[in-house]
Amino acid sequence: MNKNRTKKQPRKNQGKTNEQLQELNKTLSKKPTIFHLLSQRGKEIYYPKKGLLAQGKEAKGKKINATIGIAMEDDGTPMRLKSIASKVLLEPKQIFPYTDSFGNEELRNLWQKKIIYENPSLNANGKNIISKPLITAGITHALSIVGYLFVDENDEIILPDLYWGNYRLIFQNTYGAKFATYNTFKNNQSQLDLNSFKTALSNKKSKKIILLNFPNNPTGYTPTQKEAEEIVNILVSRAKNGEKIAVICDDAYYGLFYNQQSFKESLFSLLANAHENILAVKADGATKEEFAWGLRVGAITFGSKGITEEICIALENKTAGAIRATVSNVSTLSQSLILQALNSPSHRIEKSDKFKILQERFDEVKKVMLDTKYQKYFTPLSFNSGYFMCVGLALGLDSEKIRQRLLQEYDTGVIALPQMLRISYASIAKDKIRILFENVYRACEEERK
Repeated sequence: MNKNRTKKQPRKNQGKTNEQLQELNKTLSKKPTIFHLLSQRGKEIYYPKKGLLAQGKEAKGKKINATIGIAMEDDGTPMRLKSIASKVLLEPKQIFPYTDSFGNEELRNLWQKKIIYENPSLNANGKNIISKPLITAGITHALSIVGYLFVDENDEIILPDLYWGNYRLIFQNTYGAKFATYNTFKNNQSQLDLNSFKTALSNKKSKKIILLNFPNNPTGYTPTQKEAEEIVNILVSRAKNGEKIAVICDDAYYGLFYNQQSFKESLFSLLANAHENILAVKADGATKEEFAWGLRVGAITFGSKGITEEICIALENKTAGAIRATVSNVSTLSQSLILQALNSPSHRIEKSDKFKILQERFDEVKKVMLDTKYQKYFTPLSFNSGYFMCVGLALGLDSEKIRQRLLQEYDTGVIALPQMLRISYASIAKDKIRILFENVYRACEEERK
């Protein structure tokens, strides 16, 4: 045996790999806020453009290409099973090959244009630079990648006390974050408790991570224009003190705004150019916006005052590296289907038709909630958007017992939260909404006996 073989030999391109990482970090250091906000994991990740991937790209289109990791038919098309291919009315190349870890380039461009079109505040003070979206395997994956890039163990994430339960698995269980919560609403449950939000930001830590989710899950609330501006002003005041702030905008339910008072843009549009010490991160996707839950197509977009295209590209490369390290790339078929939808001439009409159905259900819930008899047992928290609304239960009523009674005696399912129930009216036909609340009323009444 050759004794030299037992020694650890450096890879030929290891130096090049380190150079890529150093180049990315050097670029991001030009925007110290962003580099400061990166987790240790985020500082060490990169997209390997000079190894196997680069060699594969260089061979693309060659008559003989022995670089790619997929099987090909003799005619040069992706090898496939008829039992699968026959079920999808797309070309094999739109279904079976791998997609780049950055995502389908056309989809990325269209999604960026969509964000800019729907958020006019982005360009209110001249053209504002935002990154090109990175395509993820759903919004949960988008949030997890954001955690990968920015959350170290014991980092504190500031978020409202009414939040989506999966945040615990994403940020606490996976990345070891700690949660610092503030009151979502004031005592009358009709307005955001921005004083509580302000207090939650008052610690002296130089790195802050804020998680905003509007329309909110579970409450279905979106801030008014005034509240949105006040949230931004509070964050800017901390940024002016030298604090570095990453604001994660979970926009899963973006666009589902049902009244005139709610702010019709993402908070990302105000935060992306708010202050040099604020990095805005938008996590959104096709899940709810395109009514395509199981296709699992999400996106991550970055914005910050003074950000350059060079900085954006560096962030995109780190994000693509994290995507490659976790799922490699997102389903080609799913991306192709979303692209087909966005390019369809009837796309906006189709979405408008579905929105009208949800609007009617929202209006019906508001109408039913005007019945004062329900106040004996439950009252609604403020809601104006999204899929959900919550009712706070009267003292003495146990939400889990009510939930169980609804299941067993009324053939009705709701979500039990501490001292409240979350109700998804988006999933209930309009003519069943009053029946739903009548069932909740009767279950509460029987529980009180």
